[in-house]
Amino acid sequence: MTTQIETQPITELTPITEILERNALLYGSDVSLVELSPETEEKRRVTWKDFELIEPPSHPIGLRRSTTWKKFNELANRFANLLLSRGVKKGDKVAILLMNCLEWLPIYFGILKAGAVAVPLNFRYASDEIKYCLDLSDSTYLVFGPEFIGRIEAICDQLDNIKSLFFVGENCPSFAEPLHSLTLYTSNENPGIKLTSEDEAAIYFSSGTTGFPKAILHPHRSLTSAAFTEQNHHSQTRQDVFLCIPPLYHTGAKMHWFGSFLVGGKAVLLRGVKPQTILHAVSEERCTIVWLLVPWAQDILDAIESNEVNLDDYILSQWRLMHIGAQPVPPSLIKRWKKYFPLHEYDTNYGLSESIGPGCVHLGVENIHKVGAIGKPGFRWQARIVDENHNPVKQGEVGELAVSGPGVMREYYHDPEATKATLADGWLFTGDMACEDEDGFIFLVDRKKDVIITGGENLYPVQIEDFLRRHDDIKDVAVIGLPDPRLGEIAAAIVELKPDRNTTEEQLVEFCNALPRYKRPRKFIFAPVPRNTTGKIEKPKLREKYCGKSLVARQNEL
Repeated sequence: MTTQIETQPITELTPITEILERNALLYGSDVSLVELSPETEEKRRVTWKDFELIEPPSHPIGLRRSTTWKKFNELANRFANLLLSRGVKKGDKVAILLMNCLEWLPIYFGILKAGAVAVPLNFRYASDEIKYCLDLSDSTYLVFGPEFIGRIEAICDQLDNIKSLFFVGENCPSFAEPLHSLTLYTSNENPGIKLTSEDEAAIYFSSGTTGFPKAILHPHRSLTSAAFTEQNHHSQTRQDVFLCIPPLYHTGAKMHWFGSFLVGGKAVLLRGVKPQTILHAVSEERCTIVWLLVPWAQDILDAIESNEVNLDDYILSQWRLMHIGAQPVPPSLIKRWKKYFPLHEYDTNYGLSESIGPGCVHLGVENIHKVGAIGKPGFRWQARIVDENHNPVKQGEVGELAVSGPGVMREYYHDPEATKATLADGWLFTGDMACEDEDGFIFLVDRKKDVIITGGENLYPVQIEDFLRRHDDIKDVAVIGLPDPRLGEIAAAIVELKPDRNTTEEQLVEFCNALPRYKRPRKFIFAPVPRNTTGKIEKPKLREKYCGKSLVARQNEL
């Protein structure tokens, strides 16, 4: 393997695992990953003992753990060899249910090195959603952390396809196996599984408005292409330090990190989103690139303007790039940002899990004058705007955005109908409505699908509607997104009560406490729910009534 890496360059057809092998060979003693945990009780997460550990008060943020490229690679090899010793075969599915932590990426790459398919799970999933995704993806192994003991225990007797549950952390529950103890005795050498760019690599989950998620299958080609796309867009070097705050189960955060991964740059995993914590991480770790969600950027600006934060208290001169994804960006936000950070480059990225996350369309750091647009096709990507028959519309007209490029998914796993509806002749039809201006920049107009994006997280209206319909006083309900200056959108429930019922908003708020916090409607509107002759809710009418304009148009005016 070493000879092969020394003689063959990394290309977009190289399996993503070979980049890790190359980094370990060339930069073995350099720090690859850092984890910062502001809450000191996170010490319980310490598992693999060869991570470097700095505890409070020695470190100003809290707990700091780090590892080198050599150790990163060895830990991935250990997990790969453990899986192989359990009979894992090429193409088998191994799920990950972890909060961001230093173990996450070595586990992910260990799965890939074994020739298996990594299946990251949303850490917000309830027990029934976890089971659904494990079943849909044909997962046979699950790696999980201490935050999920209760949720896994509730369903462990129902997981018929799961052969082993591996636990990351101390005090392993009786129904699982301690990962650290198991890997102490496995080889740290590369397992030698031959991989190609077209081998299956990962399943990510997404969903439209039909409830539970779809399983999105990507080959190694998608992952490696994301690294090249991101590095082309933002010119990462080995001296750059990438601050990663969003969850690693998302394609977005991980694929942005892949640009640094490609060149051997350090990444910092931050468990915390308070403005002071973010700025302290940038300062202490000398971060040069930070990927933010709109709410986090707004919180930083609000803290500066309220004097809660004094920028002179931090070392920020090395911070060169701030970029945002996952939701539309109000131009007023970037205008405010440039006031306090005039030297920052800025970029925004558009992407879907089906297109391996960010980068199929991006603004470009040289195009800040076009803030409000999502940009132009990314590196080695194409985009077009089409009508219902997939014919291109005229410039300036609204149609559905379609993209084509090296990161398009292979399929929706076990869902040929959805695959056929989304993929055609190499094009991915995004379901997002857009238009193109005279300079070729693409602007989102509205979403064809009803997904609500709040603070970068997808909410699926059908799930919330189904829950609310359990209330005895509700006759009908529709959930739509309303513009919000901080979160992008909030979920609003239009509730039609049964005759002679007097349920109040306060009572519905209490009823919704049974939902995960991020799924709870932020607003209730008592009004009739319009339906068409086929019984479908007329959500365009509701959005027109309560939003007045498309969501993006409203946000661009903020």
